[in-house]
Amino acid sequence: MIVVTGAAGFIASRLVEKLNNEGYHDLVLVDDFSRPEREYNYKDLKFTALIPRDTFIGWLKANANAVEFIFHLGARTDTTEFDYSIHQKLNLDYSIAVAEICTAEGIPLVYASSAATYGDGEFGYEDNHTLPYKLTPLNPYGVSKNEFDKWLLQQPKQPYFWAGLKFFNVYGPHETHKGRMASVVMHAFNQIKATGKMKLFQSHKDGIADGHQSRDFIYVKDVVDVCFWLMLHRKNSGLYNLGTGQARTFLDLTLATFDAMGVESDISFMPTPLDIRDKYQYFTEANMEKLRAIGYDKPFTSLEEGVKDYVSNYLLKQ
Repeated sequence: MIVVTGAAGFIASRLVEKLNNEGYHDLVLVDDFSRPEREYNYKDLKFTALIPRDTFIGWLKANANAVEFIFHLGARTDTTEFDYSIHQKLNLDYSIAVAEICTAEGIPLVYASSAATYGDGEFGYEDNHTLPYKLTPLNPYGVSKNEFDKWLLQQPKQPYFWAGLKFFNVYGPHETHKGRMASVVMHAFNQIKATGKMKLFQSHKDGIADGHQSRDFIYVKDVVDVCFWLMLHRKNSGLYNLGTGQARTFLDLTLATFDAMGVESDISFMPTPLDIRDKYQYFTEANMEKLRAIGYDKPFTSLEEGVKDYVSNYLLKQ
């Protein structure tokens, strides 16, 4: 069987859908399933069991010999949660417990790291194994992810295959439950639908114009394709960036959303909220050479194509 943690969430539920489409149905889904607003993410998927997050470690210890692969994508992903103890418990300590069992029991592991580990990009965006020790993430979420990356790299014994995926800005269907943390595509769609307009954050950094803050936006369908490929590949363990390799502006993304909706663009700018202003990333761009070097050669979806698919085939049909 294959285990997917975070399965009531955005990326993990789309990975379960991908696995189903590829013929995998003996799946154990792990998460906090008590939140009814997330049930739509997994209710139509095929799986063997739902295991509550709080009891999963004990379940895994008892059933490790039946587990063939673990995708550990569950985490506290709220970048505006500044209580580090929450991230320590759910992101760092929990991930250590999972990795220790994978190592002891010979279970391959793919887990979610994050581009938030790179902080303000001072040292670039290369997924080598020396950089994590130099990085200063801008929020507790990024810190917790970087601490786990470092912990695993330092272990004398590791899972026989593992991959830590540094997700960049993922967008796509089934992210509605994320609220404020959902992608700008979803927020733009909702604002445009309600008002015909869209407000973006102003730039508070010299040399960067309003709307020209740039991120590496990657469509969730590309993310799960990479995860699935790594499950089949199972060699060359390590940290891997997962973006498109091309930064695009928030203005580009918003204009693509207007276009996909068939609405004339009307964009204005507002101050970035104070609680995130000094922790805001103005540029991210994944160096994708490492993943390409181990043989992943499928093209990534362009921003315009991804937004069009998301808007036309999902958001407009809700």
